[in-house]
This record gives sequence, C-alpha cells and structure tokens, in this order.
Amino acid sequence: MLNYIKESFSQVFGNPPTRPQKGQQSEELLAIYQAKRGALSKADLEAAHLEHHGTFFRKWQRRRWITLILVNVLFLVSYKFDVQLLEGAMTASRFVGFHFADLNSALQVMLAYKHVVLNLVIGTTTVFVMWLLLGGRTFCSWACPYHLLSEWAEYLHLWLVDKKVIRNHTFHRKTRSVFYVIFALLAIVTGYTVFETISPTGILSRAIIYGPGVALIWVGVLLLFEVFYSRRAWCRYVCPIGVTYAAVGTLSPLRVVYNAEACHHEGDCRKVCLVPHVLDLTIRGRAHDIDQDVSADCTRCGMCVDVCPTDSLNYRFKGLDKFL
Repeated sequence: MLNYIKESFSQVFGNPPTRPQKGQQSEELLAIYQAKRGALSKADLEAAHLEHHGTFFRKWQRRRWITLILVNVLFLVSYKFDVQLLEGAMTASRFVGFHFADLNSALQVMLAYKHVVLNLVIGTTTVFVMWLLLGGRTFCSWACPYHLLSEWAEYLHLWLVDKKVIRNHTFHRKTRSVFYVIFALLAIVTGYTVFETISPTGILSRAIIYGPGVALIWVGVLLLFEVFYSRRAWCRYVCPIGVTYAAVGTLSPLRVVYNAEACHHEGDCRKVCLVPHVLDLTIRGRAHDIDQDVSADCTRCGMCVDVCPTDSLNYRFKGLDKFL
C-alpha cells in the first residue's frame, strides 16, 4: 500500500513511472514474459481485436458519457423546475440537503479568504468521502463537463494528425505541478480565486444551468488549442483539479488492475489513455508484479478496459473483489 501511494504521488507530480530493477521481478513474472515471445502473431491479435470490439467495445465509455450527461442535466432540471433536488453548480452544490464542495474549489476559497466556514467543511468532507470510495480522479472523467467536450475535441485532433494536417505538441508533465503552485499562490496573494475564474469546469457547469455567458469564449479558445495544437492540453498540463483528486485516489479502493499474464503488449490501451504514463506498466518488462494496480493518476475512464483485446485491464474494488 505504501509503495502504491509513493508511486502514485510521484506520477501525479510529473515523475515517470518507476521501472523495475534487476532482481525485483519474480521468476514467475519473468517466465510469463519469456513464454509470450512470439506466442501470438499479428493476425491472431487482429482477430482478437475484431472479436472483442464486436461484443464489449466502448461499453464503459457509453456508461461514462451517460452518467456525465445525466449528472450535469440534473443540475439544470433542478434549477429550471425549482425542485431543490440538486442546487448550485459543479463547484459547490447541495444534494437533498447535503452540502457538496469541489475539493480544489474549496482549497482555493480557503487560501483566498483565509477563513473556513462550517458549510465548507461539511461540503468538502462529503465530497472527499464520496470520491474516496469512487476513485479520486473518477470526477474528471465521470462528472466534469469540460472532460466530455475535450474528449470529443480529441477525436477531431487525432483525425487531423492522422491526415497529417497538424502534428501534436506535448509539454513536460511537471508543468501541471507548476500551475498547481501558481494558482495556490495567486489565491493567497490576491485574496481572489483566480483559478475558478478561468476554470472551464465551473464555466461550463454554470452555463448549462444558468445560460451561456461571455466566459464561454475562453472555453472555445481552450478547445481550439486542443484541436489544432496539443491533445487534451488543459487536463494534462494545467488543471489542478486532477492533482487534488489524484491525491484522494491514492487512498481509494476502486482501481484499474493490470494482469501481466493476459497482456500481449500491443499498446492500444496507451493510445486511448488520457494519462498514458499510468499504463507504462503494460509495456513488456515494465510490470513489477503479475497483478498490479494502475496508479492514482488514472481517471478510471474505462477506455483501456474497453479497448484491451485480452481482458488484461479491469476495474477492481480492493477488499471486496474477492466477494464479487
């Protein structure tokens, strides 16, 4: 558990995944790697892909899109019809009387105003417990409205790259840690929640509920940047929300688990992953154990689970999986 937490925090703050050193991998794991050399031909893998895609392909993606849309529509319906079921917006809300406060937004408010109110403590505690159980960065892929738009923009970006109209540009992953510190310092120094002003998550949530405003221009600029220059740039290199929830994810029992024995290292999982460094363990020789938890920087989006033709990546609820 401690090794998992240490490795997760290391990846969250921009360090590459730790590679196993000589002698750290078990004989059983090394034997698995050796036995699979040339075990499946390219034709075998393509056949496995076709069979897999015809049955389960994008199962989790569909479930995630439906959940994400329903959560955000519920805010709109509650406001429009004044049913007081889910009041507020994604950054701060109240669900049937229970206060909810986005952890990163609450942190920004505390830093800016140097004051903590009871409702904020209740709201952050409620959200902390909820995302602790659901998996930390699960918020990013299962609730954040900008994530969905960015995901759709990503398809256009990849199509343009494939047609050689543009090329993708990447930045150092530690950039996100730098922005995390910058936004925290800005809140402390200015007494103003600077990040909340430019956060596309909050802007889109309020636009869905209360109607569009001029701030949507900023969201459009971000999407255009991601379409024509850098794939998923905001989520990968800027947004501090993911860092905050990844910290929660280190304690979460809900994880994606990788099985090295089933894997044939074709790499499709890393191609679809928003944070592909978390799946470096799927590269031949990179796993530490036969069964290994994917780090807490994973968004639990399920794309890798959907696309894997050999069922080597799956959701597990630690402690309960033996009963399921």
